[in-house]
Amino acid sequence: MTPAQKPARQTISLNDTVYETTLTKKYAHRKPYQPKDPSRLTAIIPGLILEPIVRPGDRIRRGQDLLILEAMKMQNHITAHDDVTVKVVHVAPGETVTKGQLLMEFEPTPDAL
Repeated sequence: MTPAQKPARQTISLNDTVYETTLTKKYAHRKPYQPKDPSRLTAIIPGLILEPIVRPGDRIRRGQDLLILEAMKMQNHITAHDDVTVKVVHVAPGETVTKGQLLMEFEPTPDAL
């Protein structure tokens, strides 16, 4: 094994104890963390869109239903996390979606709803 192929070793200090560890190849090639974008709604599970409840231009309150996604014969009501205005709806009834697929885009709603 060449030095370039050897797993990287790292020293970690935790509560005054020093640990030495080897970083795995999977860890070295992981995707960097991406914080959630509040202006985009993506599917957290694959499924079938039963009904998009909102349309572009609709002002939505926190907790209001956005769409119904069927997965494994269960209907999941996807709700809004913030007060927003629907900018674009990317799905239609009967459409099959994959995990991570973009479903809707939002823009901030002015304070006066």
